Amino acid sequence: MAYGEYVVLREVSFDVQRGQVFVIMGGSGCGKSTLLRNLLGLEEPVTGDILYSGRSFTRASAPERTAMLRQCGVLYQNGALWSSMTLLENVGLPLAQFTDLAPEEIDQVARLKLAMVGLKGFENAYPSEISGGMQKRAGVARAIALDPQVLFFDEPSAGLDPITSSLIDDLILELRANLGTTVVVVTHELASIFAIADDAIFLDGETRRLTAQGNPHELLAHCSDRRVRRFLTRGREDSAAAETR
Repeated sequence: MAYGEYVVLREVSFDVQRGQVFVIMGGSGCGKSTLLRNLLGLEEPVTGDILYSGRSFTRASAPERTAMLRQCGVLYQNGALWSSMTLLENVGLPLAQFTDLAPEEIDQVARLKLAMVGLKGFENAYPSEISGGMQKRAGVARAIALDPQVLFFDEPSAGLDPITSSLIDDLILELRANLGTTVVVVTHELASIFAIADDAIFLDGETRRLTAQGNPHELLAHCSDRRVRRFLTRGREDSAAAETR
């Protein structure tokens, strides 16, 4: 992946298993969001291929891509809710655009999705009238409106306090358990990484490569890569080593 001659990431290869919570982790500027945009077709890799269930997304035609993306839901970092719409209208929008449901059916489904994320009773609220954590939950409700097979979360804990972040982590695990959805999460928040990830990859901003993959707890216990361990311990190991010298 590159912008002009500047290479963001190279030699990136990994598999996401169905039903996993899969985390893309690394420090700021390492290419996490760039990788996510490539997975969603918002940007194109210079070389290589992206496969969904064995089918090439990179080489697919526009109609084929649209059909594949219909199986995906996305929660953007800031929620990306329409400020002029109520939460019910926000969640109902993809249903109105991409299904043949009658208005009353759309209303019922949107209410159900909001209830699933803990927002029952807030259907007629506007985004400006609710907290940041509730906005994220509303964004999740919209992301699951079409019952996607894969959910993508871009920094779901960004801007949230630790308690609210923990609630978002719990929600991600509930969605995976209740819907069987595969979840791909971009984050650098260690608490979330250790709480939700079945599998994870580490993107190294210095080498511009994927340098580790595995369960975060196992990587912490067994990975010998210094930068991976520094990230997973917030640099505590380096500080402890310096104090002993």
